[in-house]
Amino acid sequence: MPIEEEEEAMAKDEGESKVGGGGGGARKVVFGRYEMGRVLGQGNFSKVYYGRDLESEEGVAVKVISKEQVRREGAGGLMEQIQREISVMRLVRHPNVVELKQVLATRSRIFFVMEYVRGGELFARVSRGRLPEDQARKYFQQLISAVDFCHSRGVSHRDLKPENLLLDEKGDLKVSDFGLSALPEQLWQDGLLHTQCGTPAYVAPEVLGRKGYDGDKADVWSCGVILFVLLAGFLPFQDENLMRMYRKVLKAEYSAPPWFSPAARRLVAQLLVPDPCKRMTIAGILEVAWFKKGFSRPLAFSIPIPSSDKKMAMMMEEEEVEVEVEEGESSPRSYNAFELISTLSSGFDLSGLFESRRTKRTVFTSRRPGEAIMEALEKVGRRLGFDVERAKKRCRMRMEGRKDGRKGKLALTAEVFEVAPQVAVVEFCRNSGDTFEYVKFCEEDVRPGLKDVVWAWQGDYDDDDHRCNAGKS
Repeated sequence: MPIEEEEEAMAKDEGESKVGGGGGGARKVVFGRYEMGRVLGQGNFSKVYYGRDLESEEGVAVKVISKEQVRREGAGGLMEQIQREISVMRLVRHPNVVELKQVLATRSRIFFVMEYVRGGELFARVSRGRLPEDQARKYFQQLISAVDFCHSRGVSHRDLKPENLLLDEKGDLKVSDFGLSALPEQLWQDGLLHTQCGTPAYVAPEVLGRKGYDGDKADVWSCGVILFVLLAGFLPFQDENLMRMYRKVLKAEYSAPPWFSPAARRLVAQLLVPDPCKRMTIAGILEVAWFKKGFSRPLAFSIPIPSSDKKMAMMMEEEEVEVEVEEGESSPRSYNAFELISTLSSGFDLSGLFESRRTKRTVFTSRRPGEAIMEALEKVGRRLGFDVERAKKRCRMRMEGRKDGRKGKLALTAEVFEVAPQVAVVEFCRNSGDTFEYVKFCEEDVRPGLKDVVWAWQGDYDDDDHRCNAGKS
């Protein structure tokens, strides 16, 4: 669809207003707040526009994703990826990470309102030639600072490259594009990631294999490649034949240019190590004298998420349900037969769900009505100091802690499913935060507080097994 036609469709669909101005024609304003401007770029399912926040007068970048096009192209997994990207960007509020300011949604589109970074991609800077060592060091310091913070929040980027590193008007680096990033709930039972993704020239050797990999260690390899590129002006592993390039990556076959200083050469060599267990860690990088020169760690910052933003995110999720619930605002959804079999297998021993391959879930059954369960959950959540937001169209709520834990704020979703007229299944799903803190929340805080509504919790197992499972992520 041509841009002009899409913009006209957007105007009709989003209730976009048109405000006259000067001789320049009407300007487009969405949600009564953001003035939309020129197209900055586009992908298969989205366009990024330059925008202006009419309240603060600051420039923003607005990424507009078409839900219909995602569904029409059969890219169902993309919606899950989009929601994961939102979760990730809310976790990693850092001076060297592009800030997600707001998420807005309608029935047909999702709007990411992000910090507008004026300086463009670091790739454009490097494409003109290698950087002076001091300049390369500055960018590498800011990159490592951002990646270290992401890892402390359980986020592996998995697609670090100069094209995803932006420069602001002050010349400071900003990490962007978390579309391929991974959260702890994506770890398999072996504690590793298994999805092969990333950009070939920057991807770690272990990602090319089929045995699983540590996302944090893979990010460190990518940082090593980026450091080489900044200092050299070209890639360490290059070949017109992709398989030959992969063989070079697997063996770390590269040659450092003669202008590399001895200290920079040693650091690159310690980062581009094929064995991830022998590769230098970020903790090690922070202790290297070459790296520490002129380095001051920036303070990460936390920005509260407006309640309207949380509601909008929940609205996004609700609209993905294929069959709308008609019974009323608080009616629980019916449990699918296959879900019921897997959940209630082995009697009511549901412990197998606690450390699933994809998500960390806790389940219990109840003989109470859905609304009574939701009221009890809300009461317990608020008593424990959590912010609670209830969905309007089904028995679902989101809880988020107000204090940062070891991996940021603990956030989870609770949903009630109807199994039979007098039987309901209640499922908790951890969205962010530390696994052990989630276990403690469920077992020591929520479970006792819900004793009047719980029929069967997810099975009996001892504390030692619990702590062992919690340590996997």
